[in-house]
Amino acid sequence: MSTAPPAAPAALPSRPSMLSRLAAAHATGALQCRPGTLYLVGGRVVHAESPAVPGLKVLLTTGGRVPRAVWDDALGRAGVPDHVPGRLVKEGLLSEGQAEVWWLTALFDAAFFALAPRSGPSRFQHGFVREGGAGTRSVPAERVLRESQRRRRLLDALWPGPEIDTVPVVRRPAAGRRVPARLEAVLALADGTRTPGTIARELGRPAFHVLLEVRRLAVAGLLLPRHPHPPPGGPPVPPADGRPRAPAAPEPPDVALLRRVRDALEARL
Repeated sequence: MSTAPPAAPAALPSRPSMLSRLAAAHATGALQCRPGTLYLVGGRVVHAESPAVPGLKVLLTTGGRVPRAVWDDALGRAGVPDHVPGRLVKEGLLSEGQAEVWWLTALFDAAFFALAPRSGPSRFQHGFVREGGAGTRSVPAERVLRESQRRRRLLDALWPGPEIDTVPVVRRPAAGRRVPARLEAVLALADGTRTPGTIARELGRPAFHVLLEVRRLAVAGLLLPRHPHPPPGGPPVPPADGRPRAPAAPEPPDVALLRRVRDALEARL
């Protein structure tokens, strides 16, 4: 007598669909994912965090908006980091509008990575509220989803693909090439030891924005990923100074398409 094969395990729901259901249920708690965590109160997102992003403190202090000593002093009086922006507003160091913009910037940056696809399972801890409480600001979950999906489309439209997002990047020699100061700051740190995430922290910029700039610079031929080991049959790994030491491997079949994309983006840099 034949035995029927065991049923396949049910697929885990994706984070976007899980977030949508939690929002519809007006849930309160923490949606915990390997790349980050989203905190909900009544189905609305009140906070997002991820180890992949600089966070609000770095955006404000390293980015030059608030001196680090001022942040530390405000933290001493506020008690928890979530209350620091409110303290800075009360003391006239940030306007309400500025505090809102920076809070949204940090939240969308972290949420993008927390909701990243193909990064392992997630779980929801009902009733969990992070230290410092929920604060006074919140965003509809669907708005967070739409913004994360918009950002994903922007990245996916750019060569060379996601592998450049997490490895050290190195600047390529480009005599006579001029780029805006914002991009030049990224190139200056692309020394073959820093990843895009490291560059974002050192510049005090949102990690997603730096990822987008890194991909655009790569398409323009101004930097490239520095892999610890070259793929079989691929070109040699460039040295940290970006100068080639060996002949390059034959160009891939789609190089003409990549050049057209690069030229189009170069015109916008």
